Amino acid sequence: MKSLLNTTTMHPRDQIALIMLRIYDRVLTTTSGGNISIIDEEENIWITPAGVDKGLLKPSDIVCVKKDGTIVGAHKPSSEYPFHRAIYKRRPDIKSVIHAHPPGIVAFSIVRKVPDTRVLPQVHARCGSIGYAAYAMPGTEALGENIADEFAKGVSVVIMENHGTVIGGADISDAYLKFELIEVTAKSMLYGSRIGTAHSLTEGCIEKHLLRFKPGLQEEIPVQPFSTNSREKRTALHKIINRACRQGLMLGAYGSISTRSEGNDFIITPDGLSKWDLMPGDLVQIRDGKKEKGKTPDKTVLLHQAIYERYPDINAIIMTQPTYLTSFAITGAHFNVRTIPETWIYLQDVQTGELGCLFSEDGVPQPVMPEEAPVMIIKNEGVVVTGNKLLQAFDYLEVAEFSAKSLILSASLGDMIPIEDHEIDALGKVMSRWKNYEWKI
Repeated sequence: MKSLLNTTTMHPRDQIALIMLRIYDRVLTTTSGGNISIIDEEENIWITPAGVDKGLLKPSDIVCVKKDGTIVGAHKPSSEYPFHRAIYKRRPDIKSVIHAHPPGIVAFSIVRKVPDTRVLPQVHARCGSIGYAAYAMPGTEALGENIADEFAKGVSVVIMENHGTVIGGADISDAYLKFELIEVTAKSMLYGSRIGTAHSLTEGCIEKHLLRFKPGLQEEIPVQPFSTNSREKRTALHKIINRACRQGLMLGAYGSISTRSEGNDFIITPDGLSKWDLMPGDLVQIRDGKKEKGKTPDKTVLLHQAIYERYPDINAIIMTQPTYLTSFAITGAHFNVRTIPETWIYLQDVQTGELGCLFSEDGVPQPVMPEEAPVMIIKNEGVVVTGNKLLQAFDYLEVAEFSAKSLILSASLGDMIPIEDHEIDALGKVMSRWKNYEWKI
């Protein structure tokens, strides 16, 4: 297993190498494209080197530019070092910078537009509005000044005209999580334009929605050794989270997964920790409406709890924002499940709910889940997936995202031709055999 990011104990060179490889493995940069830096407590800047394969980058490749300008390392620093230095000078609160050319953001860059973060409340809350830097030659002081001028306005994400993006963070994890969020938002808007029109929210609507996820479960259960059953469920949940991140089905900064343990008790992802870097011990046990001592569950915990209490047959819940399903969420476009037999048999129907539909008017979780339909798209939010078992819920998520992608890709070919009624009737006869596969977890 690859090392997990720890910004407190890991050396800057190890942090940079890990995150650059993560970006490369997610196909968000190329062999030669992009650069990352960290400024340490002595104001030395650690940065990726020039001319080194990003897919094979090692900690020993990382270059240190000392405060006095001395260069330490086996390579030259990135040619884009000037704008990293300029950002740190203008924004002392920024401790890490990521620059790359991910396809979604570049698409906006080359038509000289910026994604509207108001299409998703969580993205807007974390990333804010996006700055836009005028074009200048790569590696020049002029480019550095153009970018730094935007950061000086207080933004943490800047689109570079005909170039790419620059993200600043309180540490490298913060910068990466913003980078991932903005790219998914950009792609969701681009793909969404094939099936409808993205709808932006007002600041007031965003604020009201985020208040629905206020911290809950202040009472704690004592710390005690994990039981064998708890360890097994934590390990299974951790594996699913890791797989979801690698496949782009879950983002480091947003999303929650839980699995029922006994009765209405469950285990859920924690709040404030990147999904990429979780360990089984980070997951939070909820027992008798109380949280595991010393841990903070995800802000959606009260909604998970309400679903388990109301629906005894649901044993796993996933709330997330994968790219293609999110395209349907921000446009409100109809998701037709009659694409291929597997989609109809597994999903039956994909309903779309309004933002906040799982809450009462005063913000109390009051979930009404679709009967016999494990996937529900929430406008300007994402998707909620449920299942009798954890692996079953994950499979539903995969099937739904694959189907959403196919529906979007087919839009350029013509109108979708759905499976006909008599074919649906025939599929109903084999549905139970397919759908009741014996999931192990």
